Amino acid sequence: QVQLVEFGGRFVQSGGSLRLSCVASGSTDSNYGMAWFRQAPGKEREFVVGISGRSDRTMDADFAKGRFTLSRDGAQNTMYLQMNSLKPEDTAVYFCAARAPRSVAITTTEISYAYWGQGTQVTVSS
Repeated sequence: QVQLVEFGGRFVQSGGSLRLSCVASGSTDSNYGMAWFRQAPGKEREFVVGISGRSDRTMDADFAKGRFTLSRDGAQNTMYLQMNSLKPEDTAVYFCAARAPRSVAITTTEISYAYWGQGTQVTVSS
């Protein structure tokens, strides 16, 4: 069982930057894919960026390219999402997600992720 806790969501002005953190615990096997998703009010949850469980290869949604960067500190079991040039449309609850142990591939579909954090609110003002 993997537990995920997100940190770092807050209010920020348009054009600003923010770094979210996700701390994973409870698994002795760290080889699993992870990702960030987000859900804006009235919209479905969507994939933001994911990372392979076997390497540092990442995959970004189109809206995240050039603005968002995912990284992972394996020793600390922590995943980060650096968000720059934030826009009001980035306002959402951001969720950390992890696949089952040994499921290393990056995938953009929610159903592929077995574990979820509680989410952290990011609000970007115009």
